[in-house]
Amino acid sequence: MTADRTASTRPRALVTGASSGLGRGYALALARDRYDLVLVARDEARLQELAGRLERESEIRAEVVVADLATRSGIEAVGDVIRTSRVDLLINNAGYGLREGLLDSDLAVVADQDMVLTGAVRELSLIAAKAMRARGRGGIINVSSLAALTTMGQYAASKMSTLVFTEALAGELRGSPVTVTAVLPGFVRTRFHERLRVERPGPGWIWLSVRQVVVTSLRDARNGRVVSIPGATYRAAALIARFVPRGLVRWGSAGFSLARRDES
Repeated sequence: MTADRTASTRPRALVTGASSGLGRGYALALARDRYDLVLVARDEARLQELAGRLERESEIRAEVVVADLATRSGIEAVGDVIRTSRVDLLINNAGYGLREGLLDSDLAVVADQDMVLTGAVRELSLIAAKAMRARGRGGIINVSSLAALTTMGQYAASKMSTLVFTEALAGELRGSPVTVTAVLPGFVRTRFHERLRVERPGPGWIWLSVRQVVVTSLRDARNGRVVSIPGATYRAAALIARFVPRGLVRWGSAGFSLARRDES
């Protein structure tokens, strides 16, 4: 779809990582709620397919922005959309994992991952927050991860950074009509593990559906919650994690990471 920024009475949301997984789930849910959409990802074909489907089925406007958020040009392209047109809801969802551990990963690859998971989230959130505060309304959802409570590589480190940043931004916007929410999903049935070429760990009952995460996090964001943890099991795990000694967290994280690399 080409950009169409003419006046509309519908709310407008921008979703990064919209071509698959949680991003696609957010796009489908928001289209059903009659949001116009800006869909951001690297895969133009998948974005165009999704945009066409949403426009046909939900009769909303769907704009496609092809951007690699590991690059300055990609971040600036999305930032320009937020600066120059109304975005009522920003969902920073784009992300991916690395197959190798820290010592086996190329430094440039680690830096690219951190840029997507942390740098792009920070920059786009700040651009959106300033515009929303000036406009007097808006919401930001940053997808972190329950991995933020572990020490499982750069992914966990970046997700913890996003969690703390989101909480700090929410604090600065306290009392304003702009909400900021960090979402901490556990294991979700997406293509995440397939892309890493590893088996999904654990029993089936620990896995959440995309719909569960999307519905819970959108509801929590609308209620002004700063942190959203979908799934009762994961909410209990996050509560317990506060009291687990860091040494035990490091031990468990290292064991899980080694098992995952053995599988790959």
